[in-house]
Amino acid sequence: MIIRKTPAEIETMARAGAISAATIAHVADHLRPGITTGELDSIAGEFIRSQGAVSTSKGYNGYPSEICISPNDVVVHGIPGSHLVEDGDVITIDVGVTLDGFIADSAFTFAVGAVDSKVERLLEVGRQALAAGIGKAHVGNRVGDVSNAVQLIVEAAGFSVVRSLVGHGVGRHYHEDPHVPNFGMPGRGPRLSEGMTIAIEPMIAAGKPEVHIADDGWTIFTDDGSTAVHFEHTVAVTESGPRILTPRVGLPKEIEHGLLR
Repeated sequence: MIIRKTPAEIETMARAGAISAATIAHVADHLRPGITTGELDSIAGEFIRSQGAVSTSKGYNGYPSEICISPNDVVVHGIPGSHLVEDGDVITIDVGVTLDGFIADSAFTFAVGAVDSKVERLLEVGRQALAAGIGKAHVGNRVGDVSNAVQLIVEAAGFSVVRSLVGHGVGRHYHEDPHVPNFGMPGRGPRLSEGMTIAIEPMIAAGKPEVHIADDGWTIFTDDGSTAVHFEHTVAVTESGPRILTPRVGLPKEIEHGLLR
């Protein structure tokens, strides 16, 4: 069942979204060679609590950490720990925040130091695909319009959509209806209506789309070891158009472009 939100509920989600976005920026301030992903997780948790919110991920279906941190060939759900960040790494920071009973979810992938031109292009395409999907989140459109917009951008650039992973509704629960795939046919799927809140999140790979889950039951890798990126916003469908509830407003230019140099 699709749960539509009232204007007041959307405002609460927007406050949660501001904390999610600020957490990503705060973690990015510490993202440099020599730090472990476990240390970054602790930094994120302390910051979220300082904002009067709680991590949505910690304890969710047994997930052990405050946020997800996914390096290189990890697509999503990387568990922070002993991985030592190195120059040339590609690191996704994925943050779910709960505030006053409502959730906002956002992710951004960063390149640490120098990366090759293909990885820079992958990052650029991931951001473009997210923007294209959001651009279709209008009242009267269908989920397939969002999905197809993402797919066209990704595949035109020669990259792969990870088809076994999807975006989702979000609100009082981390994962609500509808599923929001990153591929599909326009004009198909549930119709978008005012008050829907969805997490649009292209998850794309430089190589093939097949993935596998590690023995920890969470970490999802590309099968071929190719680099993956993940960009996500929580978006409200409104009569005046899509509203991003996790805006990256006022971030330094190098963060806005996903490159830490």
